[in-house]
Amino acid sequence: MTKVRDIINRFEEFAPQSLAEPGDPVGLQLGDYNAQVKKMMVTLDVRPAVVAEALKNNVDFIFAHHPAMFHPLKNFDLSVPQNAMYAELIKHNITVYAAHTNLDNANGGMNDWLAEALGLLETKPLLPVRELPLLKLAVFVPSDAADQMRRALAAAGAGQIGEYRNCSFSVKGTGRFVPSAKADPAYGAHEKLACVTEEKVEVVFPQSKKRRVLAAMRTAHPYEEPVFDLFTLKEMGEKYGMGRVGNLPREMSVQQFAEDCKRIFAVPHLRLISSDLQQSIKRVAVLGGSGGQFYQAAQRQGAQMYVTGDLSYHTGHDLLACGLSAVDPGHHIEQICKQQLAAKFNTWNTEAGWQIEVFSSKLNTDPFKFI
Repeated sequence: MTKVRDIINRFEEFAPQSLAEPGDPVGLQLGDYNAQVKKMMVTLDVRPAVVAEALKNNVDFIFAHHPAMFHPLKNFDLSVPQNAMYAELIKHNITVYAAHTNLDNANGGMNDWLAEALGLLETKPLLPVRELPLLKLAVFVPSDAADQMRRALAAAGAGQIGEYRNCSFSVKGTGRFVPSAKADPAYGAHEKLACVTEEKVEVVFPQSKKRRVLAAMRTAHPYEEPVFDLFTLKEMGEKYGMGRVGNLPREMSVQQFAEDCKRIFAVPHLRLISSDLQQSIKRVAVLGGSGGQFYQAAQRQGAQMYVTGDLSYHTGHDLLACGLSAVDPGHHIEQICKQQLAAKFNTWNTEAGWQIEVFSSKLNTDPFKFI
């Protein structure tokens, strides 16, 4: 039986909530982490039509990029369409989870998907790089159980350093303890000093794997009360950042790039800001969602073209003034997440043996029509 918690724990190893921007309402939106999942749906938005689609397809878990609840409810007036939608979700026991800016910031996440769709090469984060903490575990274990512990920690994802896996360090010593009359010692006897040859096994792992690694340690450890140290390592963790900037495989004109964007993102129209449609460009920045405020970061990174959504009138003038071209294909191009997330969940489904059905919303939730 697969629970919401099982799916989310695996996803958050890929895009932990700690990657989200401050105040972003990511995580569980409605429902229960312990709810059973038989069929999940991935979607960009959670709107009344999407909920109706979920009901029609017997979905019990909705995984969305955009949070269903950006702001807390002040009342539950069911004449408000959004509130009525929440009521439908609760009535039919559908759990909703949102991965917003944590998915935007994740390596291999939203902005990498957009950059790959555009064919960008040699990409790096557009906005300032931050770091996910790297942890080091030092666990003291009897020597005859040390190999078992090393295997368990490696299987949980610890000990990966660059292109090397199963990395660990051990040193032998003597552990001493006196079990009380209420203890259940694996070694030694009640109320007598026990001296056990032990190894200190050290491994490193990203913070996102902390829950899994510590659980594996406790399961593999023969002691009733495992002894371990946990350290945070600075300047050694995974680097991440919002947006991407990279190079096109070949130079092309602003006009040609804009036409390519229409085709790539399957949009009938887009907004183009440029003082010279024939300008040759090669370096491009992209940021999914509403990224108008970050155009100066694109300029600092040497971009000649900036791709983002929801550009405002005044930002458009600022872009022209600084000589940076921009394409606004809309916020909805983030629908690329549906295909990509479905592929990831199907892979994890097979690896973990969840036996759930993964369904991608078929609806176009773009609120804009072009006439």
